[in-house]
Parts: sequence; structure tokens; C-alpha cells
Amino acid sequence: MSVKGAQLIAKARATIGWTKYETDIAAGHHALKADEHPVLGGKDIGPAPFEYLLSGLGACTAITLRMYADRKEWPLEAIAVDLRYLRDGDTPRIERTISLTGSLTEEQRARIAEIAEKTPVTLAIKGGVGIRTELR
Repeated sequence: MSVKGAQLIAKARATIGWTKYETDIAAGHHALKADEHPVLGGKDIGPAPFEYLLSGLGACTAITLRMYADRKEWPLEAIAVDLRYLRDGDTPRIERTISLTGSLTEEQRARIAEIAEKTPVTLAIKGGVGIRTELR
């Protein structure tokens, strides 16, 4: 697929063979595995696709908040981001809980909550990133 005129932010490749649902992923120079849970016929040898989605969102949230707090020189010691992907009937939603450790003021905590809503992956998910598919 062409990226002509666009800035490449990330790329990955997923491949699957005959082994039911076992997927090899190359993301940058990292080798990952994905699979489905046994209840769905997989062997659970790696995270399921929605777990990878949540992992990306959680990592982006934590990294962005760490960068922001460091730039502001705030006493943010640790960040934990817990995520759940839920479905109410046909309506999916993600619940994100951010736990902060450190002597932050209420104003700093409120600003961190605002920044969490503006992380790149948060905006991509909320904005509904377009997907163009090409078969070869």
C-alpha cells in the first residue's frame, strides 16, 4: 500500500498458516504472537486481537502521561492504566482507569486526565481511523 505524501507512523505484518488462529506478528523489529482464547478455538499462546488494541491504548496513555509529567517536572512516580473492552448489545466501549502514584495536586491530576483524552491512540480510536484495504 502506498504511503505517498503521508508520514509513516508505524507498520506491522500479521501472518497465519494452518495452525488454528496462531498468528505471527512483526511490528518494527519485534516478533509477537497473537491467538484466540480456548473458548473461541485458540490455544491462548498470545494476546487476542482486542487485547493488543487495549495494550496499544494503554501503552500510549502511559507513555504520553509520563512525557507530559516529565516535561512539567511533576512528582509523578508511577502510572498504571487498566483497560476493558466491553460490548452492550451491538455497542462497544472501552473503559480506562488510570492510577497515579506521586504527590500531585488536584490541578495536576485534572490536567493529566485532560491529556489522557488527547493521546494519539485515544484520538485515533475515538476518531474512527479510516482503513483502506487492498488485495494482492
